[in-house]
This record gives sequence, C-alpha cells and structure tokens, in this order.
Amino acid sequence: MSASTERARRATPSDIRARKGGTPVVCLTAYTTPMARLVDAACDVALVGDSVGMVLHGLPSTLGVTLEMMILHGQAVARGLDRACLVIDMPFGSYEEGPEQAFRHAARLMAETGAQAVKLEGGRHMAATVAFLVARGIPVMGHVGLTPQSVNAFGGYRVQGRGADADRVAADARAVAEAGAFAVVLEKVPAALADRITAEIAVPTIGIGASPGCDGQVLVVDDMLGLFGDFRPKFVRRYAELGDGAAAAIAAYAEDVRARRFPGPEHVFTAGEGA
Repeated sequence: MSASTERARRATPSDIRARKGGTPVVCLTAYTTPMARLVDAACDVALVGDSVGMVLHGLPSTLGVTLEMMILHGQAVARGLDRACLVIDMPFGSYEEGPEQAFRHAARLMAETGAQAVKLEGGRHMAATVAFLVARGIPVMGHVGLTPQSVNAFGGYRVQGRGADADRVAADARAVAEAGAFAVVLEKVPAALADRITAEIAVPTIGIGASPGCDGQVLVVDDMLGLFGDFRPKFVRRYAELGDGAAAAIAAYAEDVRARRFPGPEHVFTAGEGA
C-alpha cells in the first residue's frame, strides 16, 4: 500500500453534516502549521478563525482582520492537516455587501488555501448569500448568536437570545440552515436556547458558550491551552496552563544567559567538529 493510500482521508463538510445527532463534532481553531498538526491528530474540524487578529496580531477586535491575513494563516494551517476538515472565516467586510462579493472572496480563500469550506457570520439577512455560495459549490458554515464582527452593534460581547430575543436567534439559525449551511455555530447563547435550536434544525450545531447538547463544540485553541492569562471567558475550560510554563522557561533562560550558564560546553562547537 502506498504512503498516500495509508494517509487518513480528509473529513469533508458532508461528513460533518452527517454527524447530526451522533458523536459530537470536535473543532478547535488553528493559525499555524505546528498547531494545525496537533489539532489534526484529535479534531474533526480545524477552523482558521478571524480570532487570529486578536490572538496572534494583538488587534482589539476581529474587525481589522483582512482577507490577506486569512489566506496567509489558512495556507499555514493547510500544510499541517491530513484528516481534519479545514474551514476558514470570511473576515469583516469581505461578504456583507452582497452575494457576488461574498462569492468572489470565498472563491479566492478556497483556491489559495485549499480550504474545504468558509464560515460567515449572520442570520436571516445572510441567508441569500449562504444559498448563493452553496449553489456555486462553496460549502458554508453559519454562525449566529453572538457574532463578534457585529460587536459594535451589540454593544459588547454580551450573551444573545435571552428572553424575547430567543426567537430572533432561533430564526437566524433556521434561516442559514435552510439556505444550505452544513453546520451552524451557536455562540454565547443560553443553554436552553441552544438545545431548542439543535432540536429544530437539520444540520449540526457547534457550540461555543452554548450547551453540551449541541452537536459539537469549538474553542479558540490558545484559550483552551492557557497560553495567556488575561482573558478567561466563562465558557472556556483550561485544559493546560502553558502560558505559565512558557513564562517560567523564558525567565530561566534569561537568568542563565546573564549568569553565563548558557550556552554550556555541550552547546558549542570545537574547531575540528563537523556540522
């Protein structure tokens, strides 16, 4: 058997859609090739989220993320994947103008990165765009509830769908699912509402700050790994505290350099030593 045959088949949007009501879909963000390799070993979906702007580029929100940034990080993540489905966020301003604009930019994202799908935010007002993309061969993951690209309109990163607002969020999820989205992210909505939507729509729901009853879950990988300590949203479980370990290692390195303990004899080359 050839090496290429031995490699696991890459999961597709159709595979993810077929997981409705079954084993939960596991999704994490990834922005670099090394992290993509780690995510690929355990997850069904690797999401190149526009959160990259805040996590790696220090932006105050996702609004400053560009199409070129998403392509760059999408290409890096694609190099690290063998089995996970690669989904890339469409950044703010790249699809809201209309279906034709959305198709042009989604096609570029997919062609230049090898992504299998795009994700875009918005509910009923984006349903026509979702349908337009799907009809032209671009699989779409929807995203309703708290949509970070609309943070200014929402007045902050607030829970969506409380009280009478629940019907709005549910209608948004139904609209994008019926328009052809193969899955819908539900972000920062009450658990009861997430369960209701999961029961109502025919495609998987992917929760983040939603409910364990969703058909899958997604987190920002840096949050989950504890790579930095100044952002601790309620919906994140820290599976590690790698930031603390990294800070301690950097401090130890700096101390050894200043004390001339590093590099040691084992780290330097002699005149007669080869490469």
